[in-house]
Amino acid sequence: MEDLIRKAVQGVAGAQYAEVRVHRGRGSHVTWSGKELEGIGESTSLGGCVRVLVNGAWGFTSFNDIADLPRYVAMARDQAQLIGGGTARLAPVAPHTGTYKTQPQEDPTQVSLAEKEALCRAYNEALRRGSDKIKTTSARYMDSAGSLFFANSDGTFIEQQMTFCGVALAAIVMEGSNVQTGRHSVGDLRGFQICRGLEAKCDDVVRQAVELLTAKPPEAGKYTIITDPQLTGVFVHEAFGHLSEADFIYEHDRLKEIMKLGRQFGGEELNIVDDASIPGLAGSYFFDSEGAPARKNYLLKEGKLVGRLHSRETAALMGEEPSGNARAISYGYSPIVRMSNTYMEERSVPFDQMLSEVKDGIYAKGFLGGQTDMEMFSFSSEQAYRIRDGKLAEPLRDVVLTGNVFYTLKHIDAIGNDRRMFGGLGGCGKGGQSPLRVADGGPHVRIRDVVVGGQ
Repeated sequence: MEDLIRKAVQGVAGAQYAEVRVHRGRGSHVTWSGKELEGIGESTSLGGCVRVLVNGAWGFTSFNDIADLPRYVAMARDQAQLIGGGTARLAPVAPHTGTYKTQPQEDPTQVSLAEKEALCRAYNEALRRGSDKIKTTSARYMDSAGSLFFANSDGTFIEQQMTFCGVALAAIVMEGSNVQTGRHSVGDLRGFQICRGLEAKCDDVVRQAVELLTAKPPEAGKYTIITDPQLTGVFVHEAFGHLSEADFIYEHDRLKEIMKLGRQFGGEELNIVDDASIPGLAGSYFFDSEGAPARKNYLLKEGKLVGRLHSRETAALMGEEPSGNARAISYGYSPIVRMSNTYMEERSVPFDQMLSEVKDGIYAKGFLGGQTDMEMFSFSSEQAYRIRDGKLAEPLRDVVLTGNVFYTLKHIDAIGNDRRMFGGLGGCGKGGQSPLRVADGGPHVRIRDVVVGGQ
């Protein structure tokens, strides 16, 4: 296979550049829902794609028959020639060769499907017996393992062997017409051991859902908010990370003006990072889908905008360096600029101190849903508690945080010392490509003057 792929990208007539991606993989899944085993199975896949750049225009084709690879290269080249002159060009990336492997502690491909099913069944039963208010439950397992081969006409040939697995738990409870849900999900590259021993999490999921039945919405207004590490990560990803994707910036004149490098967006304690090179996280990889190496990219450093996320093409358009953030969810898609592991760096304030200094506020935990529109955001937390005189008080529900991301960043007045990272079975969506493996996180963070919707 290696010789076939290498030869396919060499000397493509009339092309400025050519690349081939080939993925060979296997996976398994189990879903228990309520009293039923809803789905179980194993699968294998083999396929790839070709991109060819001719006179600034791209041609793209995907395939499942690798033996006919030279024909697909010719097809992509012919497509690009038909399009005619374009503006695409690529920033340089040094060629790399080699094989790179994740190191799962317990390889999920060596665990039988029967054992995976038994684990999900046990979790589902634990959820079902957690309360007499249970309406339904679900326990879902998924894994994928495989090799991604990449070669280009610059001389790169790499193989990345990646193994991912995870579990998602949910419980829905009902009391009259009041319906609430508790959730927990874990998923990353560390190995099957992360899927074991989640019985206590099953109890937490049910407890969370039942507590929400008696929780009340807050009064609408402005509050001092403390976000837990998960909600901090979601805020960083959704409200700031997407604004840092260079294709989005390049396409919006107003955003170009706002997102000028060197602009101060927060205090000197504030650092926001995207880093695909951290071992084991859900959004980690060795090279992106264009063969650019993964690296740590500071977006905000000491509150100042110092970087953004790039593909080779956006880096060339904006006169900057590729950041290793061109990603495609599969061989059926061309790569676009995407996040990897995005987080706020920790600082020094313990959570107890942060909490004790709030006379009247809200502690918001987890992420239920939300949306962003340029610099405006609206997020719902999974759980929340009123803060009174420095202590957690009554539980709240339907807590919706809204505002302007830049105003919010400037009103962060305490950053915790307890950063955590979160993956899971979900992922990020953009440009019709979803779900993409990502992770996000941060420490506890305190923010002043946040608008909260409610009664």
